[in-house]
Amino acid sequence: MRIAVGIKWVPNTQAVRFDPETGTLIRKGIPSIVNPHDLPAIEMALRLRDAVGGEVIAFTMAPPPAVKGLELALGMGVDRAILITDRVFAGADTLATSYVLANAISKVEREYGKVDLVVFGQETIDSSTAHIPGQVASWLDWPYVYYVKDIQVLGDGRIRVVRELEDYIEEYEIELPAVLGIAVRALKPRPVSLYNKLRAKLNKDTIVVWGNSELKLDPRCVGLKGSPTIVAKTIDMPEVPRKKEVYKPRDPRDAARWIVSKIVEDEKLRELLVKKLWGG
Repeated sequence: MRIAVGIKWVPNTQAVRFDPETGTLIRKGIPSIVNPHDLPAIEMALRLRDAVGGEVIAFTMAPPPAVKGLELALGMGVDRAILITDRVFAGADTLATSYVLANAISKVEREYGKVDLVVFGQETIDSSTAHIPGQVASWLDWPYVYYVKDIQVLGDGRIRVVRELEDYIEEYEIELPAVLGIAVRALKPRPVSLYNKLRAKLNKDTIVVWGNSELKLDPRCVGLKGSPTIVAKTIDMPEVPRKKEVYKPRDPRDAARWIVSKIVEDEKLRELLVKKLWGG
């Protein structure tokens, strides 16, 4: 079974800033990490490979520093990795991003053989749209299931997936190839192995880099030009001074009274809450 797992290199901060001219994320000076929601997806792919054989390929569309994220995936045990990077891909919304990723998966099939399964994390911490898995499935015309917590290979090109929603659990039998979004609490990711990291370092072919010269996509369909979604305007969030206070209440009602009293006393906090709750 050949499994492709998509990961994203995201800013490791909640203080995300946008370029007011382009409406795109400013990454300069902000440390980045592998999107934490993608780690259970990597683990799911590795467990399936360990159970039935095959290989796991990690891929990401990102600037060149994202190679560090692919190295982490290789350290977890992924067999090979693909960095999709090109200035023409910059500034893409989810539609343009998913278009590039879907075409990259098609190239994986041409280069390495048939892809049976593509898995993604539940969502990303920098945008939380959860659009990419479904959009990639749409471009490929493959079945798609979201919030997956368990996968069982049935044979004959079929799998059974279990997804857990808020109030109930659903089971589906689907034909491969397919795209899945893995629930963030589905599995505990394994640690990075020093052996796997050294193996990846010694094998220079473990990570390949593809730009648009390899994918050969119409520049009008990728990056900012291919993105119908735009950020029309950005606003600066007001800075709220943080004052740490510790209070140990006797009971929950006492705690509620104390919190209300603090809100009443603080005029700026009161105004901020009014704006947040009622749009005033």
